[in-house]
Amino acid sequence: MSDRIALSKLVITLIITGIILLIPTHSFPIEGLTVVQHRIIAIFIMAALLWVLEPVPVFATSLLIITLLLISVSDKGLHFLISHGDGVGHPLGALLSYKMLLGSFSSPIIILFLGGFSLAIAASKYELDANLARVLLRPFGKKIHFVMLGLMLITAMFSMFMSNTATTVMMMAIIGPLIAANSAQDPGLKALILAIPIAANTGGIGTPIGTPPNAIAMQYLQNGGISFAQWMSFGIPFVAVQLMIGWLLLRKLYPAQTPELKIDLEGKFQQGVKPWIVYITFAATILLWLTTAWHGMNTYVVAIIPLAVFSLTGIITKQELKQINWDVLWLVAGGIAMGLALDKSGLAVKLAHAIRFDELDGPVIIIVMTLVCYLMANFMSNTATANLLMPIAAAIGSSADSLLPFGGQTSLLVFVALSASLGMILPVSTPPNALAYSSGLIETRDLMKTGIILGGSGLFLIYLAMAVSKLI
Repeated sequence: MSDRIALSKLVITLIITGIILLIPTHSFPIEGLTVVQHRIIAIFIMAALLWVLEPVPVFATSLLIITLLLISVSDKGLHFLISHGDGVGHPLGALLSYKMLLGSFSSPIIILFLGGFSLAIAASKYELDANLARVLLRPFGKKIHFVMLGLMLITAMFSMFMSNTATTVMMMAIIGPLIAANSAQDPGLKALILAIPIAANTGGIGTPIGTPPNAIAMQYLQNGGISFAQWMSFGIPFVAVQLMIGWLLLRKLYPAQTPELKIDLEGKFQQGVKPWIVYITFAATILLWLTTAWHGMNTYVVAIIPLAVFSLTGIITKQELKQINWDVLWLVAGGIAMGLALDKSGLAVKLAHAIRFDELDGPVIIIVMTLVCYLMANFMSNTATANLLMPIAAAIGSSADSLLPFGGQTSLLVFVALSASLGMILPVSTPPNALAYSSGLIETRDLMKTGIILGGSGLFLIYLAMAVSKLI
């Protein structure tokens, strides 16, 4: 029966995709739409349906995305598809570079994942993860809901000052022993795993450097904008409220069957040359991630260091390399390729400009901009989303007098930055989601349930802040 359901979902998806392709290009409410952009819309909708309905594995959907983009809209695609327009006056449009699309498999974020997986493998091999779990989680006891709260607080704190992906890598390594020591059938374990991406995605909101959308917003707020401390004055309370909602939500959706986790709070670190190489490399990697501004190496460059060290010292062998979750890397690559297609084809900009913001009232502008940003961030990188929408928000904010009672340009830019970090309903929405999904214990529907509710609560907080800003 499950095979029949999967097949029916796949057929429905293909029929919808075919209908979109058959719709005349001029029928879309987007001015100047090209044939290439029309095809990308069809591929995007197909990908969204396949990721949500899951009639095929999500990594297979990602591979299909890259394949279809290469065949139909790249400069090395099928000749009869890329040599002319649609024959009724609509231009073909700019083709995408096939090297760029294939480069999705070696994107910096993929390297970050590889480095993260190497840290997790080495930490597990020499029990560093178990020992870190003992040290960090001891203050929170053994009750599963308090352990989950501890995980969320620790993860959110790290995410405020370092990459949320790097934070998730570290925290997923730490909870590995907890997952292994307890029943995989306990819904409470799902809550523990989901707590990490929720806290990592949310924690970065707290500081201007916690997530790229915040930093992008600060670039437009340099002159007469807000300071680091001012950002934290509203960012930290926002994070605290979202974390509390997330904690209560996870307790409600995934009640633990066993109130206490099996945690060995006693133990000692292994001794020897190789264990110490793992300890030093793990600590050095985290320190380098925290001090990028001092040494100049970004998160992605730092991530390859442990992979090189562990390979050279024999800590990770050929057999251990096979433990890397390649399906997750393919999943992420598909999301990257889809985001690149939306960006480089100019489709994302056209979609953003399709709304006549100059004709809207202040509250409506804020609501529409944040909703558009939130929806886009669920299907493409929140950094790419912020890069696309922040210039538009800056231009609207400087010219729309209706925004002045609600904080003007400053509030609009901040709200857009916050909404970009709320997109987390799919495994491809954020790297922390993909890493949590790689555990094999959660499914897309788990991410959707929590992501939609937390996205809604986050948008509500934004609109509440909008209302309060007018009263002030």
